[in-house]
Parts: sequence; C-alpha cells; structure tokens
Amino acid sequence: MPARLPSWAWTTGLTVGAIAAVTVLAVQADRGPHPTATSAKPSSAASAGVRPTPTASAPTRVPDGSGTGRRVVYSLGEKRVWLVDASEGSRRTFAVWPGTVSPDPGSYTVSSRNEGTTGSDGVQIEHILYFAAKSGVSVAFSNAADGASPPPAASGTKTGGVRMRKADGTALWAFGTVGTTVTVVR
Repeated sequence: MPARLPSWAWTTGLTVGAIAAVTVLAVQADRGPHPTATSAKPSSAASAGVRPTPTASAPTRVPDGSGTGRRVVYSLGEKRVWLVDASEGSRRTFAVWPGTVSPDPGSYTVSSRNEGTTGSDGVQIEHILYFAAKSGVSVAFSNAADGASPPPAASGTKTGGVRMRKADGTALWAFGTVGTTVTVVR
C-alpha cells in the first residue's frame, strides 16, 4: 500500500510547480518579440480639430538658417523647438502645440518671464517665456501646470501660447532667460 503524503507536501509541490511554470513563461516572454516605438504620422484626428500628442521621435538637426550661438529655435512647420548651446549643439528638442496666432519668421528675444498664470484659454500655465507679439496677441512658450495638452481653440479665438509637455517647459524655463535669442523659422 502506497504511503500517504501529508497535505503540506502537496501544497509545497503545487507551489514549486507554479513557480517553475511562471519562470518558464517569463523566460519565453523575454526571448519573444518586443514592441518598438514608431513615429506618429498625421491622422484624420488632426484635421478634425483634435490636437495630437507630441511624439518622442524627433529630428535632431537644428534647422538651417536658424542663426548661430546660444538660442531657442522654433520651427512653425515642424511644430518643434530646439535649445541650442553656444557650441551649436542641440541640447534638447521637443514637439509643441502652437496657438492660433504664430509669430512671423525672424529673430526675437525673450522679453519677460512669468512663473505662472492663467492662459487665454483658461488653463493654469507655468514657465511662460514671452518673446513676440502679433495682431495684438502676446506669443509665449509655456506648459500647462497639470501637464495636459491644450484643448482645441474655439473658433475665432486668438491664442499665442506655444505649449509643450511639462518636462520640456521646465527645461526651456532653465535655458531661456530674459535676453535669450529666439529664432523662428518656417
């Protein structure tokens, strides 16, 4: 007659078996395919008034014709900002959400800074760097205090905020002191 195993032995055996199964599955998952990042393409959502999220994939080369020396470069067409150091190296680049009023291409300087206020769209914003004005609207870089992307502007509303993610706003705030050159390119 076979010996009967105590209940703790069965529980221990089941536990060991479960751990072994999880380990095998973890090793298989580690060896399997992994998702890779892809660059975002414009979608029909953009044409429907929904603002896309800025993507992490970015051209690293500073646009030609954007000047020389330490500066902030803002590309209207690429909806992107570069922070360029004195050695012409791009320290950081990131996508932005432009307002409805954009500055003309040219060279500007950061004229004033404001740590935080309410934007013309009613959103609490921070790290505001004013650098241009057009059609009676101040144009400034900023980020939403809660890190959210701006809602689409109401039809006919004039907004000059160039919004960015919170981490990018913090980096721009540290880089862009009063007098810093801002070059706007197409």
